[in-house]
Amino acid sequence: MSLKDRITDDMKNAMRAKEADRLSTIRMLLAGIKQREVDERITLDDAAIVGVVDKLIKQRKDSIAAFQSAGRTDLVDKETAELAVLQAYLPARLSNDEVAAEVAEVVASLGGAAALGPGDMGKVMGAAKARLAGKADMGLVSAAVKAALAK
Repeated sequence: MSLKDRITDDMKNAMRAKEADRLSTIRMLLAGIKQREVDERITLDDAAIVGVVDKLIKQRKDSIAAFQSAGRTDLVDKETAELAVLQAYLPARLSNDEVAAEVAEVVASLGGAAALGPGDMGKVMGAAKARLAGKADMGLVSAAVKAALAK
């Protein structure tokens, strides 16, 4: 079963169970998927759908930080609930050690840390993003790349 089919089935189950908050989050996700499909005139595969989920999760995390600084606990709770629903559609994430090991391999394949400096951050991030997209939080990858290039 594809990820999109799983999301659609979850939407139907949320309708049957009358889970309004979960249903609205799943509908938002499906709207984001459909929007990207229409904009790019393609049918998204599971990897591209994970990218859409990642984008929505990042938006939720940014919103939570903004609402917390504004003291809006009601909106923080809403965004946190949406975040929990969205995270269910992500594959298992790599740990910090696994991310660091993958980044070390990417740096080695690009010539090693001795040949690369902090100015090559974009080059290394591009290769790391292609390799780790959907498998790791890009914030962790960025931190691991900075640490690898600082050595």
